[in-house]
Amino acid sequence: MTAQNRADEGARAPDSAGRTRRSFLTHLVAAPTLALVTRAGADVLAPQSAHAVIPSLPALADLVDLGDLFILAGAPTSALLALAVDPDGTVRFRLPREEVGQGLTTAVAMLVAEELDTPLARVRVELDDARPELLFNQLTGSSNSVRSLYGPVRQAAATARARLVAAAAAGWGLPASRLTTAHGAVRAPDGRTASYGSLTVAAASPALIVLGAAPKPAAEHTLVGTPTSRVDARAMVTGAQRYTLDLDVPGAKPCVVRRPPTLGGGVRAVGNRAAVLAMPGVLDVVTVPTGVAVIAETFGQAIDAKSVLQVTWGPGPADHLSDPQIRTKLRAAVPPLLVPPLLTPYVDATFDFAFVSHAPMETNSAIADVRDDRAEIWSGLKSPIVARQSIAADLGLPLDKVTVHVVQAGGSFGRRLFFDAALEAARISKACRRPVKLMWTRVDDTRHGRMRPATHHRIRATHLLGEVLSFEHRVAAAETDFRHGLGEIITATAASLPTGLGNATLAQTLFHTTVKSPYHFGLTTQALTEVPTGIPTASWRSVYSANTRGAEEIVVDELAAATGKDPYRFRRAFLKTDAQRAVLDKVAAEGEWGRALPAGCAQGIAFHEEYKSRTACLVEIDARDRERVRVTKAVIAVDVGLPVNPRGLEAQMIGGLTDAISTTLRAGLHLDKGLPLEGSYSQFHWARQRDTPRDVRVFVFRATGAEPGGAGELGVPAAVGAIANAWARATGSKPRSFPLDFDVDFTPYPR
Repeated sequence: MTAQNRADEGARAPDSAGRTRRSFLTHLVAAPTLALVTRAGADVLAPQSAHAVIPSLPALADLVDLGDLFILAGAPTSALLALAVDPDGTVRFRLPREEVGQGLTTAVAMLVAEELDTPLARVRVELDDARPELLFNQLTGSSNSVRSLYGPVRQAAATARARLVAAAAAGWGLPASRLTTAHGAVRAPDGRTASYGSLTVAAASPALIVLGAAPKPAAEHTLVGTPTSRVDARAMVTGAQRYTLDLDVPGAKPCVVRRPPTLGGGVRAVGNRAAVLAMPGVLDVVTVPTGVAVIAETFGQAIDAKSVLQVTWGPGPADHLSDPQIRTKLRAAVPPLLVPPLLTPYVDATFDFAFVSHAPMETNSAIADVRDDRAEIWSGLKSPIVARQSIAADLGLPLDKVTVHVVQAGGSFGRRLFFDAALEAARISKACRRPVKLMWTRVDDTRHGRMRPATHHRIRATHLLGEVLSFEHRVAAAETDFRHGLGEIITATAASLPTGLGNATLAQTLFHTTVKSPYHFGLTTQALTEVPTGIPTASWRSVYSANTRGAEEIVVDELAAATGKDPYRFRRAFLKTDAQRAVLDKVAAEGEWGRALPAGCAQGIAFHEEYKSRTACLVEIDARDRERVRVTKAVIAVDVGLPVNPRGLEAQMIGGLTDAISTTLRAGLHLDKGLPLEGSYSQFHWARQRDTPRDVRVFVFRATGAEPGGAGELGVPAAVGAIANAWARATGSKPRSFPLDFDVDFTPYPR
C-alpha cells in the first residue's frame, strides 16, 4: 500500500470526536498547531506507528521539472539533427551538445547504433559547431541531454534505416516489409545482403519513396540498456583525446593573462610593458577588460613574462567582502518561517555552505583567430549559441562571419555554461592581431573562475506522536549567475535585466522546478532568496539541490531521532511512492543497514529524487581520526526509468559521491577581501584517491520507465545527506557548517 493510499484510507475513518481525518486535514492546512490539538486525545488512547497520514501537496517540480521545460523549449528544432552514412559504412552523427566527460557521446552512439542495427564501433559522434537556428536546443545542462535527445536521435536513426531499406528494396524489386537489417547491412529473404555503405547514394535520392519510420520499442533493444564502455575511453587514457589546447591551429601562439588581485578588478596602467616585451620569446602584451595578456612563443615564456608585469589595478565589486560579511548578509536575508512552534514539538536547524570551485581537470582555455572581417573560435562550450552571438557583438562582426567550434572538454560541472575563455581569447586575438591559444592557469581557474554560491539554510519541522505536521525550508544564497540564459541571446539578455526582473526570475524558476521534498511531511514549503554580491558564480553540479536537499536529509535524521524512529524506517514510512521506497530498501539491504560498527564509525542513509529519477545512498564513515575522516563504504541504488548505458550511469553516481565527499568533508573556498585564498588542488581540498571508499557498489534499476530520466546531477544530494548523517552518528555532533573540516592549512599564493 502506498503512503497516499494509507492517507486516503485514514481520511475516511472517523475519530473519537466524530470528525473524519479528511476534516482534520482541512483544519491542518489552515492552522497546523490547532489541528494537532483536535487529535491529541484520540492519539493518546490509540497510539499508532509512524505513518504518513498527512499528505503534502505536490510541489511544482512534481508537476513539471526544469528538464520538462527545456524539452518543450527545444521541441520546435529537435528534429534538426545531422546524421550521415559514409560509403565505407561509417555512421556520423553531429551532436548539438557538449561532451565534458559525462559519457554523452557514448550514450548517443548507442542510440544510433541500436536504431540502425549497426555495430557501435562504426558510429562516430562529432560535436556540432554553434548553430543559432537551434535556438534553445544546444544547451548542455540540467541533466537534460539524454532526456531531450532520446526521442529525436532515435527518430533520426530510424529514418536513416528506413531510407537504406527502401533503397535496397527498390534495387532488388522487393517490398521493404520483407527486408531486415543487421550488422550494418540490409538482408533479403533469399540471403542477399547490401551493406549500408553501398546503399548511401540510392538512399539519398529525393525520388526514393519511403514509408513511415518508427523507432524500436524498448522491448526490442539489444544494445540500449546494456553496460557499455565509453567510446572515447582508450583515447583518454592513452593521451590521444584532443582537447582545446591540443588543437593545431596555424599561427596560434601561447597566451596567458595576468589577473587582478581581487575578483572583477580592472587595469589602470601597465608600468613596464616595454621591458616585458623585450623578454625572450615575448610577442605582445595587450590589455583587455579582464587583465593583461602576454603572448609568447611558449607557455613557459608567457608565464615568466606575466609574473614580472607591474600593473596598477582598479577595485572589484566584492573587495570589501570576506566570509564573515557573506554569512551575515545571507543570514539577514532569510525570510521568516510561517509555522510558529507553539504547541508542538519541533526540530529547528540552520546550515551554512561555503563557496565551492568547479575545479574541472581541464582549466579554462580557448583558441581564437580574429581577423578584420571574420573570426573563428575553438573551446569547450555548453552554451555555444550565445557564445557565438556574444562574441560577434563584442567584436562588431556579423553573426555569419563568426564560427564557433565546440571541443570536447575535460570536465565542467556547470562551469562551461559560461564562455569566459572564448570571449577573452577573441578580445586578445583582436588586440594583438594574431591567432592566440589562451590557457588559464590552475590558480586562475580556482581563484578567478566562477563558483558555487555560498548558502545559508533555516529549516523547521513540527511533529506530534510520530507524524510530521509541517516542514519549512528557507534558503538564502549568493546570487547564481544565469546570464547564459537558455543558451541563446534573447534569454541571456533578459537575464541581464535589473535585479528582480531578469536573473532573479530565472533563479526562482530553476529553484522551484528542481527542488522538492519526496516525503509526505504535511504543510511543506521551500523558498529561495538570492543576495547580489558581485562575486562570479555559476550553476554547480545539482545547482540548488546539493545544499538544499542535503540539508533536508540531515533534518530528516534529526526528525527520526526526535520521534524515536530508525532513520531508514522513518524515511520509508513517509516517502510518497513505491518506486522511491524500492531504491531505499535496496541500499538498506545491500548495505546491511544497522550492522554493528566500532566506536567512532557509523552508517548514514539518505534519499533524493529529481528529473524523473530517484536514488538512495548508504555510506559508512570512519571518524576515529578527526583530522582525516574517511568514507569507507558506499552503496547506491538508482532508478532513472530507462537507463541507456548502465555503466555510464554507474560512473555518474560515483562521480556524484566523490563530489559529495569533497564538499561535505573538506573542499571549499575561503573568501578574503574579494578573492578566494585557495589557488590549486593542494589548497582546494578535493577528494584524492586515498579519500574515496574502496568498497563502492552501485545498483542500477533496469527499465522501470518508458523513457530515461536525468542522471548527471542526481547523485550529489543523497550522498551529501548520507555522509553528513554518518558523521553525526559517528561523532555525536550535529553537522551545521560545510565543509566540516575547513581550516586554512596552507600558505596562500600571492595575490
